Amino acid sequence: MERYQEIERSIIKTYRANIWAKFVKACKEYELIKPHDHICVCISGGKDSMLMAKLFQELHRHSDFEFDVTYLVMDPGYNEINRQVIMNNLELLKIPAVVKNTDIFEIANSQEKNPCYLCAKMRRGALYRIAKELGCNKIALGHHYDDVIETILMNMLNAGSFQTMLPKLHSANYEGMELIRPMYLIREADILRWKKYNNLQFIQCACRFTENCAICDNGGGGSQRANTKHLIHELLDYNPMVEKNIFKSAQNVNLDKIIAYKKGKEIHSYLDTYDEDSSSKE
Repeated sequence: MERYQEIERSIIKTYRANIWAKFVKACKEYELIKPHDHICVCISGGKDSMLMAKLFQELHRHSDFEFDVTYLVMDPGYNEINRQVIMNNLELLKIPAVVKNTDIFEIANSQEKNPCYLCAKMRRGALYRIAKELGCNKIALGHHYDDVIETILMNMLNAGSFQTMLPKLHSANYEGMELIRPMYLIREADILRWKKYNNLQFIQCACRFTENCAICDNGGGGSQRANTKHLIHELLDYNPMVEKNIFKSAQNVNLDKIIAYKKGKEIHSYLDTYDEDSSSKE
């Protein structure tokens, strides 16, 4: 058995319950993939997107309905070391990816204000544009369960808002395109275990602004997310259910107990119906 086959086998055998089953569950529960979809699996080169590509290969082989998959590496201007690590992993894992070069890092780096925001916005736009050119109607990103709960807390603590990272959404700027997150239910710890089990090395943060080493295990992801991750770990000492409860909170919102909420661009206050609403009674 070749190494890539051993890696594939580990997904459906060793990590069947914690990775494969949760991937399939998310796809079904959130209706992420439908017959005749053409999905662009976006590979950044990190552990999450590389695993996602392997999961899609497995799903595509055994799905009970037809859909197409294109694997895309959008190079925003990686340095040569990071790019080579990505290419080596594509070859090792037998992922037939299309590679598209852009100058996003260079453009974003020329901006004095908010280069990270500009970079993220340009990268997302480039993924949609290239995916559409490739005939795809959906892009798949490798965000996982931990990304979701961290995003909920980051919005509350840093932006003063309650919103989550949705498992799928329509593109605002590319008509007919959707974004899906099929790793929505998979824990990061299980991804790391799969990576270690197979002795794999992936790039971390490949941002040209920081020029992190390609395979240094420095966590990446920026200080806000790192701080939020640390906070969650501290909270676990007091309540082992805290991660599950944060995740569940976005599915258990009681609008009768909310001061105000936004639907589209319109803000609704509980005062709008306070006098005739019996739910506001003690």
